[in-house]
Amino acid sequence: MTKFYFVRHGQTAWNLERRFQGGNGDSDLLPSSYDDMVKVADFLRDVEFTRVFASPLRRARITATQIAREMNYRGPLSLRSNIAEVGLGRWEGELVAQVQVDYATAYHNYRHNLDQFEGTEFDGEGYTKASARFARFIKNLAQQYPTDNILIVSHGMALSFGINELLQTPRMAIRERGGLSNTSTTVLSTTDGQQFEIEDWNNTTYLNKLQNDGTTI
Repeated sequence: MTKFYFVRHGQTAWNLERRFQGGNGDSDLLPSSYDDMVKVADFLRDVEFTRVFASPLRRARITATQIAREMNYRGPLSLRSNIAEVGLGRWEGELVAQVQVDYATAYHNYRHNLDQFEGTEFDGEGYTKASARFARFIKNLAQQYPTDNILIVSHGMALSFGINELLQTPRMAIRERGGLSNTSTTVLSTTDGQQFEIEDWNNTTYLNKLQNDGTTI
């Protein structure tokens, strides 16, 4: 059995300000996020990880580096663009509230009709491309490491879309399942690299703080 531990990066300034970041926007991590990274590492300390992979975007790369260091992980930390955040085009850096006004239909699709969320209205990447690249990478890892624990540090939308693709559930199951918080841990397992099961979803108990719209997407 391969077990994947998916961690969302630490909270950033734009998360706090309720701005979209996407695949090119990359605001600074908040000082408090570094404390949260230590808490993640403590939570995962007893897990023996064969590999650690992270998105190359700075907020995820730093989060992964800090967690690996705190866990005394001695293996390679590899950066992969397939687990980078969904490209959000003209939304990147914009306030969520402003996007709701300027791109009302596309934002409605993002929240309520993900079957139609393909990014064309704002020069973004969209659900289909993002979920496919993410799921393809994870399935390949499962084939390479059939009996291992793998740590993946990525982003809110990429994780939500990609994990949903791995679970082979309807797109709007994302909204039913609930969002993913900064420095949360979600665990999926697979015995064949094709069928995946949730073992833990958006675990933030170790952070000892309430989650809100500034921490959860």
